[in-house]
Amino acid sequence: MERIRDISLTVVAILCLVTAGQQHVFAQDPTPDDTTSTGIGGDDSTASESSGDGDSSLFLYYPFEDNSNMGGMGEDNLMYLNNPSNIESNIEYDPETGQYNITQTIGDEDYRNPSYMTFEEYKEYDMDKALNEYWYQKAKAESFELERGSAPTVLDKFGLKGFSGAVDIRPQGSAELTFAIKTNKTDNPALPEKTRKTTTFDFEEKIQMSVTGSIGDKLQLTTNYNTEATFDFENKMKLEYSGDEDEIIKKIEAGNVSLPLSGSLITGSQTLFGIKTQMQFGKLMVTSVFSQEKGKKSEIDVKGGAQTSEFIIKADQYEDNKHYFLAEYFKDNYETALENLPLINSGVNITKVQVWVTSRLGQTKNTRNIVAFMALGEQETGYHDDTGFILAPYAPDSGSNNLLSELLTNYAAIRDINQVNSTMQLTPLVPAKDYEKIESARMLSNSEFKYNPLLGFISLNSALANDEVLAVAFQYTFNGETYQVGEFTNDGIAGDTTLIVKLLKSTEINTGLPTWDLMMKNIYSIGSYNVQQQGFELNIMYQDPEVGTPANYLKEGHPDYVQGIPLLKVFNLDKLNYNLDPQPDGRFDFINGVTINTSNGRVYFPVLEPFGQYLEDKITGEKDGNKDDNLTVIANKYTYKELYEMTRNDAQQEHPDKNRFSLMGQYQSSSSSEISLNAMNIPQGSVTVTAGGNKLTENVDYTIDYALGRVKIINEGILNSGTPIKISFESNTLFAIQSKTLIGSRFDYKLSKDFNVGGTILHLTERPITQKINIGDEPISNTIWGMDADYRTQVPFLTKMVDALPLISTKAPSSLTINGEFANLIPGHSRAVTKEGISYIDDFEGSRSTIDLKSISSWVLASTPLGAADAGGSVLFPEAAYTDSLVYGYNRARLAWYVIDPLFARDNSLTPDYIKDAPMQSNDYMREVLETELFPSKTRPAGQLPNLAVFDMAYYPNERGPYNYDTENVNADGTFANPEDRWGGIMRSITTNDFEATNIEFIEFWMMDP
Repeated sequence: MERIRDISLTVVAILCLVTAGQQHVFAQDPTPDDTTSTGIGGDDSTASESSGDGDSSLFLYYPFEDNSNMGGMGEDNLMYLNNPSNIESNIEYDPETGQYNITQTIGDEDYRNPSYMTFEEYKEYDMDKALNEYWYQKAKAESFELERGSAPTVLDKFGLKGFSGAVDIRPQGSAELTFAIKTNKTDNPALPEKTRKTTTFDFEEKIQMSVTGSIGDKLQLTTNYNTEATFDFENKMKLEYSGDEDEIIKKIEAGNVSLPLSGSLITGSQTLFGIKTQMQFGKLMVTSVFSQEKGKKSEIDVKGGAQTSEFIIKADQYEDNKHYFLAEYFKDNYETALENLPLINSGVNITKVQVWVTSRLGQTKNTRNIVAFMALGEQETGYHDDTGFILAPYAPDSGSNNLLSELLTNYAAIRDINQVNSTMQLTPLVPAKDYEKIESARMLSNSEFKYNPLLGFISLNSALANDEVLAVAFQYTFNGETYQVGEFTNDGIAGDTTLIVKLLKSTEINTGLPTWDLMMKNIYSIGSYNVQQQGFELNIMYQDPEVGTPANYLKEGHPDYVQGIPLLKVFNLDKLNYNLDPQPDGRFDFINGVTINTSNGRVYFPVLEPFGQYLEDKITGEKDGNKDDNLTVIANKYTYKELYEMTRNDAQQEHPDKNRFSLMGQYQSSSSSEISLNAMNIPQGSVTVTAGGNKLTENVDYTIDYALGRVKIINEGILNSGTPIKISFESNTLFAIQSKTLIGSRFDYKLSKDFNVGGTILHLTERPITQKINIGDEPISNTIWGMDADYRTQVPFLTKMVDALPLISTKAPSSLTINGEFANLIPGHSRAVTKEGISYIDDFEGSRSTIDLKSISSWVLASTPLGAADAGGSVLFPEAAYTDSLVYGYNRARLAWYVIDPLFARDNSLTPDYIKDAPMQSNDYMREVLETELFPSKTRPAGQLPNLAVFDMAYYPNERGPYNYDTENVNADGTFANPEDRWGGIMRSITTNDFEATNIEFIEFWMMDP
């Protein structure tokens, strides 16, 4: 019935089209045979016959009846024209007569005479109208479905044969376009008027779309695209052609493809973008790819459910600017306290510590003005040279010397932060050496540092910058007495006054000061947290340049203390066994809080300078009272004393040949059946898990959460056996430095349903961004090929044999599996690094870095120089001591600094008319300076401006400078009478404060010869 209705609808539509052009043509003088005419719809009408007088009346082939009775309402015959749009038809119910009145009007005038319908007629009319609308909509939908299948006909015209079925394209998503006009106005007088206001057009598009489509049953399209995607691999596209069973071409894929391989020696890839084909020639199946590899491969080794990680730490990689002794006393007694591990013989118990650092973020919470003194609480002579302080018989304590009492008695003005500098000038103390003044210093919370109450040192969570200050106040008990160094915030000192605390680190690095030795240099981080004792291993190795391989002992030195003895024992890290009994066992003494901090993975040496003075004393025997002077030369060969006598950067740059010791070992994570892969969004099918070399089965031995990157071992037998587990997987590369191309083929020859022989050949090539490749980053061009075979069959007789045993009944048939594989790697390098394969140890391109100092906005008026003197020792700027007085700026003269726009030195359309051809353009004090004047042999790159930006300064010694309110030695016109005694200056900050790490050596500037 459906098919018949479709045909009838089509016939009616064709008839309507044919007759529509004839409905106004009248037939005259019909032939005798034309005696009847059949109208559309099956209504018959008889032609009029001739009258007796010979006249023949006109008749219609298609008689159209006037539907004025119904007002044209409800007529659906397509041969009738629709009413014009200005004719309005209405049906209204008349409750008095119970009839439905029908009107047709043009404006306010009736187009036809009104008519009416009874209730029964209206009900029939309304039913017919609803049925017609239903069938019309259904026929329209079916007609659309027929049209959708017409695309394969178009494809056939282009030679794409064999596509049968409809074209189905289903897009989903959203698209958003944002248009805006941005106007930015900056009222900066330093900018030209035309550049103060900028108007830009802002256009932003956001597209999130996915499309799935098919052409027949062979061609499939899958794609998703998101403009907001963070990485490229989040957008995927794949076009797939599937051949019939009897076709050679089984499948062609383009876009995001994969090459999964079942072997363990040659593993394939899941993150490819390119073309993949599958073809079958009889029993031979050939799979080939030509693609780019978008991912990277990684491996994780697990034993007993715990992940094992290795670490190597060089001797110069101690944690600097993070660990400090609270006083010289604790440093001097550190090694003594740890001689009898696991007991700590210190007699000290620190009960309270407050730590202050320089506030960098403008914080106002937990801040206080402080003045920190290096000698506070110290008795050592190095802290009191040239200070004249009197030492007390107790240490360490604020009363260890008379520094605090002297300050509070004779220099009480230091309680006012604004008077600290002027007050301290009256003492022999030197700023940044003996004391530091910090405004709004920040007190660290208890979560930002830890302290060892028995050994007397603190450990900061974050390392300090070289120009940051560290100060403390602490309280401890010793032999039943309570001692305090520094002032606490709750000691009753007013909040608007300064606190006096102990200085541990100043703004300047000076290895000659005692505070340099307060920084601990024997703590190393292995880069892990929550370290477990089980599975932890640590060895100290020495890289002998004569042998080339690291060893855990020294072949020279005192025979009783060093020679041939494991370095762990030499450095007192192997004095106990696993149960902490005093018996060396050749393993690291794992003592939480003493030799290792398990929470943050820090290793502590029980000696202060393990690779320096301590090792020298052990090699010569002086450490144990049996010094052999003949071994001093050998000690100089192995020790790295410069690591502790110089800054770490200086030691690394000046003595890299002595950095031969290293800490090597491994640690395990907590044992669990769930293993993290340290990656997310793992491609499906890219994970391979093996236990003891045997490949495990997914969802049988393990499960994978590809989104979170976790593998869970569900086979308890594997976990309990302790068999080493290896997990190989691929992860999408976030930032690809080198492009990788993978081409190759996989051949599978199926001899039978149980026996398969296969072969694989793959070629992987890397192409670097630049031809200058650092050593270790060489691009590869490797080829790997291999063969494999797999045989699997059921063994019924084995099942019967097992079932024959008493009390045993098998639940599955027995099977026999035999497989083997072989692979050969042919290494090579990319042609991008020449035929010989050149890599650079250092091309010295970045050996020189510059800091441009010509930005005028970075310079400000200089402060009055403090402490500057002439050759005779006379102070040049005595007003510098009056920081809280107008006298501070009395001698300042006028100084201007600026950069002249090259526009004023050239003659073009942009140059103002009053400057063109003016003598000032050739004035040496403002003219344009070309680069060739300073560097005549330098070749200028294309597109680079030929001029050099010149930083100009204009000094007017006889004119008053800013903040100068001096009224003496002034002429009547306001100029200075003694300009030779005046000065002007500017200054700026340099964000790079660690000049040693960046190896800044000099300031280079060119000055015009006047």
